[in-house]
Amino acid sequence: MFRRNRADREFRDAQRAGQAVLAMHTELPLPDAPGTHAAPAPAAPESAVVPDFLPADFRAPSRQDVSGFMMRWDLPLVIDGDVHQCHCGAYRNWIVFNMRDDSVWLRCEAGHEAKESRLDTAWYNRNSGPVDRFHPTLDEGLRHLGH
Repeated sequence: MFRRNRADREFRDAQRAGQAVLAMHTELPLPDAPGTHAAPAPAAPESAVVPDFLPADFRAPSRQDVSGFMMRWDLPLVIDGDVHQCHCGAYRNWIVFNMRDDSVWLRCEAGHEAKESRLDTAWYNRNSGPVDRFHPTLDEGLRHLGH
């Protein structure tokens, strides 16, 4: 019992000290704030400025830089409780495309493609893994995924 009271008292003392520090900073001008009596900071030489961003070779393309994303879906694709089937009879081994306009397209092994309105970008993001490669053409991406 006494141990808990002591811990509560120490916690309240720490809270009061923190509130006092915050109150002190609201009364005093901040050191970085420009004021009439503050001298301007000396300019850093241009050679000492370090860029904030990675070089262009190390940056991953943004969503607007690519036409879309694709992934393999080897299992039967269940949408709203029904197994999705292509008109050719295929029901597994899909390539799922998530396009820049947030539409989702499915492609079977026979090469038939269809837009699937019941799937969206949120579904794709939940079910896809991290991007492992970027391909300049659709054919190279399909070859990488085994189609």
